[in-house]
Amino acid sequence: MSLPTTVDALVQALQSVGYFADRRLATAVFLALRLQRPLLLEGEPGVGKTALAKALSEVLSRSLIRLQCYDGLEQREAMYEWNYAAQLLHMRAAEGQGGADMAQVEREVYQDRYLIRRPLLQALQAPAPGAVLLIDEVDRADEPFEAFLLEYLGEYQVSIPEIGTVRATATPVTILTSNRTRDLHDAVKRRCLYHWLDYPERERELAIVRAQVPGASAALAQQVAEFVGRLRSQPFANAFQRAPGIAESVEWAKALVALDTIVVDPEVVSDTAGILFKQREDVAALTRDMAVQLLQPADTDA
Repeated sequence: MSLPTTVDALVQALQSVGYFADRRLATAVFLALRLQRPLLLEGEPGVGKTALAKALSEVLSRSLIRLQCYDGLEQREAMYEWNYAAQLLHMRAAEGQGGADMAQVEREVYQDRYLIRRPLLQALQAPAPGAVLLIDEVDRADEPFEAFLLEYLGEYQVSIPEIGTVRATATPVTILTSNRTRDLHDAVKRRCLYHWLDYPERERELAIVRAQVPGASAALAQQVAEFVGRLRSQPFANAFQRAPGIAESVEWAKALVALDTIVVDPEVVSDTAGILFKQREDVAALTRDMAVQLLQPADTDA
């Protein structure tokens, strides 16, 4: 599929695959596509950063290549490594023939067929129209890894000592996500467009729940969106280490449908708190009294 020609067209295309982006986010994505720049998305876990990359791959009919970052991630795991076992077999076979030119053998073992491509190289060499590369949770990687990314982010190329510079066959759509467990270096941010992705407004979250959980009644979906939205608001949010994200809202709605829930009550909230929260302390903090307050109609709030 060709790139959407307007921001509104992009909003509609994303909605067609179940992703409900507000206009600010859609504008950031639209500009990243038009300007061929990486897009850095920061925000709390579960607000839809990773899901956006998946939705874009569907909208653009491009393959999704994911690089999951973690502490200790090495360059070879992100870009490429050589198939050492195959190289060694080739060298032994050459030695067995006798009279082999070892300089020539050494050149042969660094051919393309011995190269194992990892996500960055896969994205650069993806055929037209190109791939969507998701560099997920980049804040979990070490700072030296950020420096390694600069060449790719700035030039859409990487340098392989044995081969040379590999440039993009077709410019990849590149999405970086960060939960902001630490600040990223300014050099990374300068090479990207930036967007802070916040929790959605109630109406947008309601639309997401209804789209992702078609088995939920309109009333149940509204209760889920209202309850989770109020759970994230003050003063309730102060009681928790991390508020539920959109992913938890959707999973909770699916669980309520599976339990044949018609109306959410404090008992149901208590029984299913482990879906909304993933920390023992947060589950315990969601008391029955708090659930009663959260389930009250808005006009009866204290």
